Amino acid sequence: MRAIDLRSDTVTKPSKEMREFMMSAEVGDDVFGEDPTVNKLQEKVAELLGKEAALYVPSGTMGNQLCIKAHTQPWDELICDKDAHIYNYESGSIAGLSHVQVVPVNGNRGIFTAEQVEEVIRPEAYYLPKTRLVCVENTHNRGGGSVFSLEEIKRIRNVVDKYNLKFHLDGARLWNASIATGISLKEYAQYFDSVSVCLSKGLGAPVGSVIAGSKDFIKLAHRYRKAWGGGMRQAGILAAAGIYAIENNFKRLADDHRRAKYFAKEISKISRIKVNPDEVETNIILFEVDGLTATEVCQIVKDPSKTGNSLLLSVGKKYLVRAVTHLDVNDDDIEDAIKILKAHFN
Repeated sequence: MRAIDLRSDTVTKPSKEMREFMMSAEVGDDVFGEDPTVNKLQEKVAELLGKEAALYVPSGTMGNQLCIKAHTQPWDELICDKDAHIYNYESGSIAGLSHVQVVPVNGNRGIFTAEQVEEVIRPEAYYLPKTRLVCVENTHNRGGGSVFSLEEIKRIRNVVDKYNLKFHLDGARLWNASIATGISLKEYAQYFDSVSVCLSKGLGAPVGSVIAGSKDFIKLAHRYRKAWGGGMRQAGILAAAGIYAIENNFKRLADDHRRAKYFAKEISKISRIKVNPDEVETNIILFEVDGLTATEVCQIVKDPSKTGNSLLLSVGKKYLVRAVTHLDVNDDDIEDAIKILKAHFN
C-alpha cells in the first residue's frame, strides 16, 4: 500500500541534491545582515522580480502580512477578492496584526476587474475608513490555480495610481503563472509596489518565502519581521534550499501543469465527478462528486481497502475537492490516482 499525496504542493520534501546543497551553505548571522547565503537569495529574487531589494521570511503568511503592515495604517481598508488567501487562510491577521479591514470583491475564480476596484474605493471623509491597498493573488489558490491577466493587472494599476493607493501581489505561485503564460516574473512584478513569492510550494524548498519592493519598503518590513519574531540567525542553510529550488525546479513546473491538465481531463470522464478541464491552467484541480461533500470524498479515497492504495486530497470548499500536482508526483502516481477515483465514483 502506498499513499499518493495530492493535498498540496506544500507536501514536497527536499531532494538528496537539495539537502547536500543546504549542508554546504556558507552561513552567518542574518539578524545582523551577515548571512551570505540569505543575502544571495534576497539579491537573486530581487533581480528576478525587478525590485530594489528583497527580504527572506519564514512563511508566505508572514510575507503577505508584512507587506500589508508596511503599506497601511490602523483603521485603513484594503481591497481583495473574496476568496483571497490573505483573507481566508491567514488566521485573520489583517485585522489582528495591522488593524485593517477588508472589502472583498466578487471575482471570477479569483480574478476581478479594475471597474470592481474603483467601485469600492471610499470617498474621502473623516468618518469612513481610508482605502489604502489593493491586493491581487496570482495564481489564485481558491480559483483553481487561475492566472490573473496581465492586461487586467495593468488596468488595475491605473486605478491604483489614480487614487494614490498601493498595490500588493500575493505571488506565492507566481512561478506557476510565469511558466503557464511565458510572461516573466519581472514583467508581472513591475506593476506592484510589493510582491511575495513562495519557495516551499511548487519549487520544493522546505521553508520560506521572499518579499520584494523598494529599499525603503524592505527596510520597514525588516523591522516588522523582527518585531513579529521572524528574525533568524544562521538561516543560510534554509535559504540555500531556496536558491537550489529556483535554479533547478522552476522550469519543471511545466510538468506539474501537464499532469494536472491530464488528470482533470481523465476524471471528467468519471460519471459522478464534475470538473471543467478547460479551467485547469496550472497545477490545481477543483472538482465535485455528486451527492458528497468534499470532506466525505477525502475520507473515502484515503481508505486503501478497496484499491490497495490511498489517495490524499484536500477540501477546497464544502463541495469542492482540491488536488494539486507537484514535484513529488510522477505520471504513474497520476494514473493510479485516476484509477482510485474511478473505482469509487464511476
